[in-house]
Amino acid sequence: MGRVLTRRMWGSTAALALAAVVASASPAAAVPSATNVTASPSVTTVGSPVLLTATVTCTSDPSGGLGVTFFSNGDLLATVPVSASGVAQYSVSFATAGTRTITAAYNGNGACDASNGTTTVTVSSVPKPPYPGHCSRPCGGLYHWWW
Repeated sequence: MGRVLTRRMWGSTAALALAAVVASASPAAAVPSATNVTASPSVTTVGSPVLLTATVTCTSDPSGGLGVTFFSNGDLLATVPVSASGVAQYSVSFATAGTRTITAAYNGNGACDASNGTTTVTVSSVPKPPYPGHCSRPCGGLYHWWW
């Protein structure tokens, strides 16, 4: 005759079956990635746009997951998705002058490990015209005269 499963035996059998399913369904270990970040332009003035580009290199598809998070001097700028080709972009402008350390942190996904890279952006003040109402070549080559 067949064996009768008691509650204790059923619990052990179910636990073993579940462990076998989970083990066979678990994804393979993620592979290493590398992140490179560039700023264009890397020298700018207050209020001018800067395009930040993070390129994630991974032997698997780096898209999905939480994307790339951009930071300026440790302050969060934005988190943006990564394309299947490994590119994430964000446009930003800065309200004050100074040197910014830009960090692009790739958050990883099931196939690619997390990684990060840094670059710098130098932001200078907008030049002021030498006389009120007058701007000549030092201000970008524009001529404006008040009569």
